[in-house]
Amino acid sequence: MWLKPEEVLLKNALKLWVTQKSSCYFILQRRRGHGEGGGRLTGRLVGALDAVLDSNARVAPFRILLQVPGSQVYSPIACGATLEEINQHWDWLEQNLLHTLSVFDNKDDIASFVKGKVKALIAEETSSRLAEQEEEPEKFREALVKFEARFNFPEAEKLVTYYSCCCWKGRVPRQGWLYLSINHLCFYSFFLGKELKLIVPWVDIQKLERTSNVFLTDTIRITTQNKERDFSMFLNLDEVFKIMEQLADVTLRRLLDNEVFDLDPDLQEPSQITKRDLEARAQNEFFRAFFRLPRQEKLHAVVDCSLWTPFSRCHTVGRMFTSDRYICFASKEDGCCNVILPLREVVSIEKMEDTSLLPNPVIVSIRSKMAFQFIELKDRDSLVGSLLVRLQRVHANHPVHYDTSQDEDMSREQIKISLWNDHFVEYGRTVCMFRTEKIRKLVAMGIPESLRGKLWLLFSDAVTDLASHPGYYGNLVEESMGKCCLVTEEIERDLHRSLPEHPAFQNETGIAALRRVLTAYAHRNPKIGYCQSMNILTSVLLLYAKEEEAFWLLVAVCERMLPDYFNHRVIGAQVDQSVFEELIKEHLPELAEHMNDLSALASISLSWFLTLFLSIMPLESAVSVVDCFFYDGIKAIFQLGLAVLEANAEGLCSSKDDGQALMVLSRFLDHIKNEDSPGPSVGSHHAFFSDDQEPYPVTDIADLIRDSYEKFGDQSVEQIEHLRCKHRIRVLQGHEDTTKQNVLRVVTPEVSILPEDLEELYDLFKREHMMSCYWEQPRPVAPRHDPSRPYAEQYRIDVRQFTHLFQLVSPWTCGAHTEILAERTFRLLDDNMDHLIEFKAFVSCLDVMYNGEMNEKIKLLYRLHIPPALTENDRDSQSPLKNPLLSTSRPLVFGKSNGDAIDYQKQLKQMIKDLAKEKDKTEKELPKMSQREFIQFCKTLYSMFHEDPEENELYQAIATVTTLLLQIGEVGQRSSSSGSCSHEGGEELRASALSPDQDSVFADNNAGKIPQDSRTFTEEVEGDWTVSLEHILASLLTEQSLVNFFEKPLDIKLKLENAKINQYSLKTFEMSRQSQPELKLNNV
Repeated sequence: MWLKPEEVLLKNALKLWVTQKSSCYFILQRRRGHGEGGGRLTGRLVGALDAVLDSNARVAPFRILLQVPGSQVYSPIACGATLEEINQHWDWLEQNLLHTLSVFDNKDDIASFVKGKVKALIAEETSSRLAEQEEEPEKFREALVKFEARFNFPEAEKLVTYYSCCCWKGRVPRQGWLYLSINHLCFYSFFLGKELKLIVPWVDIQKLERTSNVFLTDTIRITTQNKERDFSMFLNLDEVFKIMEQLADVTLRRLLDNEVFDLDPDLQEPSQITKRDLEARAQNEFFRAFFRLPRQEKLHAVVDCSLWTPFSRCHTVGRMFTSDRYICFASKEDGCCNVILPLREVVSIEKMEDTSLLPNPVIVSIRSKMAFQFIELKDRDSLVGSLLVRLQRVHANHPVHYDTSQDEDMSREQIKISLWNDHFVEYGRTVCMFRTEKIRKLVAMGIPESLRGKLWLLFSDAVTDLASHPGYYGNLVEESMGKCCLVTEEIERDLHRSLPEHPAFQNETGIAALRRVLTAYAHRNPKIGYCQSMNILTSVLLLYAKEEEAFWLLVAVCERMLPDYFNHRVIGAQVDQSVFEELIKEHLPELAEHMNDLSALASISLSWFLTLFLSIMPLESAVSVVDCFFYDGIKAIFQLGLAVLEANAEGLCSSKDDGQALMVLSRFLDHIKNEDSPGPSVGSHHAFFSDDQEPYPVTDIADLIRDSYEKFGDQSVEQIEHLRCKHRIRVLQGHEDTTKQNVLRVVTPEVSILPEDLEELYDLFKREHMMSCYWEQPRPVAPRHDPSRPYAEQYRIDVRQFTHLFQLVSPWTCGAHTEILAERTFRLLDDNMDHLIEFKAFVSCLDVMYNGEMNEKIKLLYRLHIPPALTENDRDSQSPLKNPLLSTSRPLVFGKSNGDAIDYQKQLKQMIKDLAKEKDKTEKELPKMSQREFIQFCKTLYSMFHEDPEENELYQAIATVTTLLLQIGEVGQRSSSSGSCSHEGGEELRASALSPDQDSVFADNNAGKIPQDSRTFTEEVEGDWTVSLEHILASLLTEQSLVNFFEKPLDIKLKLENAKINQYSLKTFEMSRQSQPELKLNNV
C-alpha cells in the first residue's frame, strides 16, 4: 500500500534492507532475510532488531523509497507484503511518474511533487474504501465542501465523484483534484504556491478519449473548441474514463439532443444523479444493446451462474440478467451460448434441491415444453422471489393463449429447411431457443423463404410485442386512417417508390397495406413520424410477414435495433457512420490512408445503414443481409460494409475522385447475386447502370457474408457501444458547430460587429441558455432549445437570461437602472410575445448600441420608453399623476452669458413645423411620447451619464435639453388646444413659478409642496402633453457634449473578455440572491 512520505536516513538501515530494483528517483528494497532459503539466522536477527528499530517493517517485507539525486535523505512511499503487490506499485510509478520527473529543474520540486501525488493516492484509496462501506462517507462530504468553496457553484450543481490526478500544462504536470459534477468537469491544484482552477462544461467537450504521450502511457484527453487538456496518474483510469464518458453522454444528449433522447427514470432529475446511477445506466445500456431489448426495459440483477446446455451435455458458465419482462443468459465465452426468455413465455420458476453436483439449482419452464436449468446462483431465494413477483405481474397484465402447434408446411429449399428443423429439435424453435455459434452459421447461409418472417420475429423479439398487444395495431389503423397532415402527405408521395419493380407493390392491395403500416407507426410514434427509407424497409417486411407482424418488426427496428436513426437529424445513423470511419482506419489502414477524406466514403455508405443494403443491392441478396441484421444487430452491417470495401480496395485506391469511387462500389453491389434464391431476380432500388459492354464479375452474397464474419466479426457489442458513445459526442458537437456557423452566416451581413466578436457573443448567448438548464427549476430545455427549428431559432433566451447578458455586454450601463432598461429592451425585441428571443434579435440590438449612428441610438432609446417596451406595470414607471416628479410650469427662457434672456417660443413653433415637413413619410411614424414616458426617458439618460469622464458637462447639457423639450411639449399642447382664455391666463401666471436658474428636472418630493393649482393643471393636461422622436433628436443635437457621447466609438472586445470571466459568477450571485428570501422565510 502507499505510505505517507516521511524522511529517513538510509545509512542506518543499509544492513536491514537489500535493494532489488532502482531507478533515478526510486528504490525497491526487500527486508534482509525475507525469502532467503539459507538466511534463517539472519532473518531471526533482523526480526529481533525490527522490534526496536523499525516496527513497521515487520508487516511489510518490501518497500519503495523516493530518492532525490545528491541527497542523503530518503522517503518511503509504498510497502507491500508480497513481491507481486510491491511490483504493482513499482509498475505504476514507472508508467505514470518516472518519465514525468525529468521536466522539473529543481530537486525540491521533484520531492514535493511525488510526495503530493502519493498523499493524494492515499486519500483516494481511503475514500474508495469508505464509499464501499456507506452511502455518504465523511470523505465525500469533505470533498463536497471543498468543491463548493473552490468553484462557488449554486447548490443545484451536484458533485458526482472526485479523483486525485495530474493535469498537464505543456510538459509540466500539476498535481490536484478532479471534480466531476452533473454539468461540469473541474480541476483544482495548488502546487508550489500557484493556484490553478479549470472549469469545463460537459456540453463544450468535443472529444473525450484515452491517449498516450512521450511521458505517460495512458492519459485522458479532453478536447474543447480551442484547447486540449490531458489528465493522468489516476489510481483507476478505467473507472474514471467510464464515469466521464457516461456524464458527457448523458449531459450532451439531455441538453443538445432533447428532440429524441429519453432519459432513464433514475436520471430524469440531474441533481439526483450519483456515481452508482451512472454505473447502473452503463450496465443497463449494455444489457439492452446486447440482447436488443426495448428501451424501457430496466435491468434488476446480474448474477453469475451456469446453464445446462443439452447440445453440449454440460453446464455453460455465464451470467444471468433479469429485468422487468425478461430473463437472459450470456456465456462468458463470447458467442458460445445466449438465451432470451420473455416472462410471457415462462410457465414456472422453481427452486430444486441443493446438492454438491447441482448447487442452488433453479428450473425455468416455458410454454413450448422446454426447461432451462441454472445452477450456482448466489442469493437464490431472493432472486427467485423477485422473479416470481414479476412473472405474476406480466401474466396478470397480458394474459395470452399461445398456439403451440408447429408449422410443418415447408416445401422449398429442402436442404436448408431440414438443417433448420434439426436445429429446432436440439436448440428450441421459439424466442427462448439457445443462440449459439451454430445458429449464426445457419443465418449466414441464408434463412429459408418459408421461415424468414417467423425467424425475423423471433430474433428481434417482435413476437413478444405482438403477443403482448392484442388489437393494438387494428386500433392504431382506425385512429390514423383518413387523417391528413404533413406526414401522411410524405407517405403518399413515397408509396409508389417502394420496390416498384416487385409484383406485390404493383397493385392497390400491397400499396394499401404499406400505407396502413407506415401511417399507424407515425401515429404511434409522432417523434419519429415518417422518414425516407422507412418505406423501403417496410415493403420488404411485408413480403415475408403478415401486416401486423410487419408493423411490430418495424417497431423493433426503429425503436430498438437502430435507435435514433429515423428522426429529423438522423443522429443515430451519423453516429454509426462516424464509428464506421474508425473501423475502416483500424481494419483497412491502406484504404484509409489513400482516401484522405473518409467522410466522402461515409456519405456513400449512409444508405447502407439506413436501408440495410436494400436500396443498393438486388433484393434477393439484400434479404440475406437483413437475416444477419435481425440476428446480430448493427454489428452485421458494420462487418458487411468492411467486407464490401475490402473487396473493392484496389479499385477505390485507384479512383481519382468521389464519383469514380461511387461507380466502383455501385457496380460491385449491383452484381451481388443470391444463387440459392428460389424467386426471380429483382434489381436494387437504385441500381447502377453502366454503358460498359464487358461483363462484370458476379459475387455470391453467401460468400460475402461468410468473409465478413471471418475477417471482421470480432467486434463485440460492448466495443460497438463504446465507440457509439465516443462518436455521439463528436456528432452532436458537429451539429452544434453547423448551427453556429449558419447562424453567424445569416447574422454577419446584417450587423457591423466583427465576425470574431459575433462568435464570442454567440458562445455567451448559448452559455447563458445552458446555465439556466443546469440550475433553474423547472428546467427550461424543451421550449428554448429545439433542434428541429431553423438554425437561427434553435437557441432562445427568456427575460432573466437576457438581463444577465445585457448587464455583461451592453454599453448602456445605468447602475441600478440597468436591469429595468434590460427588461424594456427584451419587451421591445419580443415581437411575437412568446417571452423568448433569438440570437439575431439580441445582436441587432447590440449592433445599434455599439455601431449605430446617433439618430439610430436615440431612436432605440425612444422606443424603449414607449409601449410595448414601457408598460403600465413597469416596476420603475409610476405615473406623474400619483407622483409629480416633473415640473412643467417653468418659462421657456435660456440663460445667456451676458445675462440677457431671449424668448424662443416663436422659433420653437417654427422648428416643429419644419420637422413635420421634413419627416420621411415612407417610414412608419412612431407614436408620440407622453409625459409619463418622458420622465423615464430622462431618468435613463441621467443614469447612463453616471461615472462618465464628462459627467458634469453631460448633466448640464441634458438639463438644458430637458427644459427645452418640456416647453416643446407644452407648446404642442397649447397649439392643439381650443385656445381658451382660462388656459392662456393660467399659463402667464405659471410663467413665474420657477426662476431660470432652477433647471433641475427631477424635483425632491419632500423638499417643498407643489401648489394645488399646479397639480390641478398637471392632471388636466396629462393626456395631451406629448413630444415626438424628432423633437428629442433635434434638441439633443443642440448640445455638442451629448452628440460626442452618442457618437464616440465603443469597443466591444473588452466587454466580451470581462463577460467570459464574469458570466458564471453573475449567475451564481443571482441564484444565491434568490435563495436568500427562501432562507429568511424558513427561519421565520
